Amino acid sequence: MTLRSAAIGAVERLQRAGHEAYLVGGCVRDRLLGLPEKDYDIATGARPEQVAALFDGTKFVGARFGVSLITFGDHQFEVATFRRDGIYVNHRHPESVDFGTVEDDSTRRDFTMNALFEDPISGTIRDFHGGREDLARRVLRCVGDPTVRFREDALRLMRAVRFAARFGFTIDATTWQAMCDLAPTIQYISPERHRVELNAMLVHPSASRAIRLMEDCGLLEFLLPEIRALHGVEQGTQFHPEGDVFVHTMLVLDHVEPRTVETVWGALLHDVGKPATFARDPETRRISFIDHQRIGAAMADVILERLRFSNEERERISAIVARHMTFMECRNMKQSTLRRFLSGPTIESDLAVHRADCLGSSGQLDYWDFCREALARLPAEQQVMLPKPLIDGRDAIAAGFQPGPALGQLLREAMDLQLDGQLNTREEALSWLAGRATSAG
Repeated sequence: MTLRSAAIGAVERLQRAGHEAYLVGGCVRDRLLGLPEKDYDIATGARPEQVAALFDGTKFVGARFGVSLITFGDHQFEVATFRRDGIYVNHRHPESVDFGTVEDDSTRRDFTMNALFEDPISGTIRDFHGGREDLARRVLRCVGDPTVRFREDALRLMRAVRFAARFGFTIDATTWQAMCDLAPTIQYISPERHRVELNAMLVHPSASRAIRLMEDCGLLEFLLPEIRALHGVEQGTQFHPEGDVFVHTMLVLDHVEPRTVETVWGALLHDVGKPATFARDPETRRISFIDHQRIGAAMADVILERLRFSNEERERISAIVARHMTFMECRNMKQSTLRRFLSGPTIESDLAVHRADCLGSSGQLDYWDFCREALARLPAEQQVMLPKPLIDGRDAIAAGFQPGPALGQLLREAMDLQLDGQLNTREEALSWLAGRATSAG
C-alpha cells in the first residue's frame, strides 16, 4: 500500500464512521503544484477519542490541540480535530483551543496555500481563502491579517521565507510589509527552532534566495548577523572576479553538492572570518585575509553553538571552515602530510565545499582534481581513514624508549615514513625502531 493510498484509506474510514475528514496542508498544495507528496496530514471533525475508537494503537501526540497519531496499513499519519485557537502567548502557541468546524480550522492556518482541504474520495477541494488562485498566481499570502498571523507565531516569518524561496513564489505585498515590520519578533523563537528552519532552507537548492529574502525583510540581522556582515567586503579580482564576500558566499551555497546539513553550513560559513581579517596593502593596494580560515572556524563554532547544534556537528563544520584553504597547499605536501589531510573525517564534505568554492569564484578545479586523483590511488579501505600503524607504543617501550611526549613524536615520525612508503612492513618498522634506539643510546 502506497503512502497516498494509505492516507486515502484512513480518510475513508473516518468518513464511513460519519465524520467529516480531509487531506490538508502541504500534501494538497504539492499535488496541485505537480510536486511529489512527501507526507500527509488529515483533518477531521472527529474528536480524539472517536479517532482512537477507529484505529488500533492510536497515540495522542498533542492531546491539548486534538492531534492523534494513527497507523493505517504500514504508515503513520497525524490526524487533527478541527479547532479554533485562542489567544497566542509567547509568539508561538495558543493559550487555549476549542474544537470547531472545518472553516474554523482553515482560519488558524498560516498561508492560503496551506489552508486547502481535499476530500480524496469525492475529489473536491474546500478553499475558504483563495489558496488555489494564489497557487496559480504563484503568490504566498497569509490567511487573514498577516500582522495577526505573524504576531501569533513568529516562526511563520521563517516559514514564509522558506516557502517563497522553495517554490519561487512572490510574497504578497501586505504579507511582505508585515514580515518587515515584525522581523524583530523572531527573537522570541527558540534557537532550536531557528536551526530547524535554517537547515530546511539551506539544504534546498533555493538556499541563496532564502538568505537574500531574510536579509531584505530584516530577519538576517537577528538570525545570522555574521552573514549579513559579508556585504561590501571587497576581494581581489584576480581570484574573485564575481564580487564581494557576500556575493561569493551565495554562489558557493548555490554550487555545493551534495546538499547535506554539513556541506551547506560549511559553504555558508567558509569565509565568515574575512570581515575580521580584511587588510589592504597601502602601497600595492592588494587585499588579503590572513588566517581567515582559523578565525572563521572559531566564529563558526560560536554561531553553531548559538543555534544549538550538537557538539559533533559543531566540530565537523568548524573543521571544514578551518581546512578549506589547505587545498591550495596539497601539491607541495609530503606524501605523508597529504595522506593525513585526505584521511580527515570530513574529507568528502571538505571536497564538496572546496569544489563549490572554486565554482563560485575562478571556476578552476585543479586542486580538487588533484585531491580526487590522489584519493582514487589509495586502497579503498584507506580512502576514509589512515592505515593501521605498523608499530605502536608497546613496541617503542620494548625497544628501550620511555613513555612521554618524545615517544609520541617518534610514533608520528614512524607513521609519516609509513605513509611516505618508506616503511611497508612491520619487520621494516621494527628494524627502523631498533636503529633509532641504538642511535639514541
